[in-house]
Amino acid sequence: MRNLREWRSAEALSSYEYRMTGARQRQLLARPDLVSHTFDADHVRAIHQHLFQDVYEWAGQFRGVNMAKGSGRGFGDVKTGEIDRYLSDVHRLVESTAWERLDREQFGERTATVFAYLNQAHPFREGNGRTSKVLMEHVAARSRFALDFDRVSPLEWNQASEFTRPDLLAYDPVPDSLVPVFRHIAVERPAAPAPAVDAAAQVRSLLSASYPRPATPGPSTAAQSTTERPRRTGLGLPGQGYTTGRGEGR
Repeated sequence: MRNLREWRSAEALSSYEYRMTGARQRQLLARPDLVSHTFDADHVRAIHQHLFQDVYEWAGQFRGVNMAKGSGRGFGDVKTGEIDRYLSDVHRLVESTAWERLDREQFGERTATVFAYLNQAHPFREGNGRTSKVLMEHVAARSRFALDFDRVSPLEWNQASEFTRPDLLAYDPVPDSLVPVFRHIAVERPAAPAPAVDAAAQVRSLLSASYPRPATPGPSTAAQSTTERPRRTGLGLPGQGYTTGRGEGR
């Protein structure tokens, strides 16, 4: 993929991307005011632009071609405006929720739903996972929970995310498979002031699903999704490479 450093090696690009997005993520942790927490399309663009500004010229710009992963329904259709529609759903879900009142069960359901719509939008050619996790951290900041992504393995995360995708002719994603995952990674914030969070450790946690690492134990209910797809419901992520409307892949 074309990049600012003109790396031709996928391995070199991946290593550089990991270093630079990690550094930019630490900036976001130290300076939350660097992006406005509006939970809309502009918020998503701002996160991506900040994370990838050293890597891609198009950082912060939505894709102009359709993308799919595997044989199921593709991600948000650019021709019909689905990217903006899904992100409008995200904004509505976040703003209509009294996050500070949610218990763990409710928090898991609501965050899974928000993420399912965000993931289905998949607005960028690259970097959707990292951008989405940062946004979910911003969402969680409105609640009494933090998100520890190290508590779920990449395999469980990817399988549960994949099952949220809509049926072939449907619009709404189905978050059921991610509900136990978000409940599992939800960590209650201490009531009393706590020592400063290790920013480097938090960055590693947020980046962990985007790069290979050893699997760690996760929620058993998420693992069951490998054999049975959850029931499909309305509004209340990846083993194969992407394909685009131009026949491209990665």
